[in-house]
Amino acid sequence: MSARITARTLGIEFTHDPEKGLFLWLLASFLIGKRIQADIAVNTWRVIVERHGCDTPLKLGQCTHRERVAMLREGHYTRYDESTAERLLALVNTLRRDYHGQVSGIHLASADRHDFEKRLLALKGIGPKTVEIFMREAAEVLY
Repeated sequence: MSARITARTLGIEFTHDPEKGLFLWLLASFLIGKRIQADIAVNTWRVIVERHGCDTPLKLGQCTHRERVAMLREGHYTRYDESTAERLLALVNTLRRDYHGQVSGIHLASADRHDFEKRLLALKGIGPKTVEIFMREAAEVLY
C-alpha cells in the first residue's frame, strides 16, 4: 500500500457511532504505527475486526493471549506477535479500567488536546507515531 491509510480506507466512519469509530481507528493506528508493512497492518486489522469480530475493547479483551497471537499471525503480523498481543490486552484493559471502556472516556478525562495526546502516549504500546496517525482523523471527531 503506497497511499496513506485513512479511516475511510478501512471503512471506518465516525458519524453513526463515533465511539465505535474511534476505537476501530485507534486499533488501526496502533497496528499501523509499528515498524511493519502497512499492508500487513491493514490485513491484520481486517482479521481482528472483520473476520473475528473484535470491534470493541470488551470483545478484544475477552480473547485469550493465544487467540490474540493467532489473529496477529493470521494477518501476517508475525514479527511482534507475542509482544503486540500483550500490548493489545494492556490497551483494552486500561480503556476498560480507567476510561469506562471508551476512547471518548480519555477525551472526557482530558483537560485539552495536549492532555489527551499525553494520555494516549501513556497507554502501553502507543508511541508518538501512533498518536500522530490517530489524531490525523480523530481530532475532527473529538475537537
